[in-house]
Amino acid sequence: MNYHNVQFERSFGTSDQLPPSDLPEIAFAGRSNVGKSSMINKLFNRKQLARVSAVPGKTATINFFHADGIRFADLPGYGYAKVSKGEKRRWSELIEGYFAQERNLQLVFQLVDMRHPPTADDLTMVNFLIDREIPFVVILTKKDKLSAKQQQDRLNALREELPYADQITMIPFSAEKGDGVTEVKAIIAEIEADCAGDFPE
Repeated sequence: MNYHNVQFERSFGTSDQLPPSDLPEIAFAGRSNVGKSSMINKLFNRKQLARVSAVPGKTATINFFHADGIRFADLPGYGYAKVSKGEKRRWSELIEGYFAQERNLQLVFQLVDMRHPPTADDLTMVNFLIDREIPFVVILTKKDKLSAKQQQDRLNALREELPYADQITMIPFSAEKGDGVTEVKAIIAEIEADCAGDFPE
């Protein structure tokens, strides 16, 4: 995949606005301020492809990008307390509506802040993906904020904190230093190869 070919498509605020799933899709999910936008920008080597904000809960839409026949979906961050109940319901409907549709979803990159145990919302999301049998990889963000020993301690703890941890691929990631980018791109390349026959002529 030529990551320089990525193009922003559109943003959608309700699930009934979502376009048909005519390409293989990869989604990015995680709590507010976990680093989804930073990961996407690092992956595609763009500073403003996904908007980065210091204010949690800024991404309140599903934002679609595509590159070389694969569509990427940046899902709204969940778990941010300081928004109205109505806005929380809309976010929930948007995320649940996305997964409820017949979409050509190949993988979810589920982001978890490596510095802390998974939140209750993180565990709900992981269990949802397991129950729905949706393939996913856990991306452990903000690796650069921890020492090597702290990283190892957190990896050991996550084996107890995450359900079925021994069966989950976990990739420590740093948007600052680029750690984990090669591993993520290798996974995307596998999906690209597997889906080669799915791309429109």
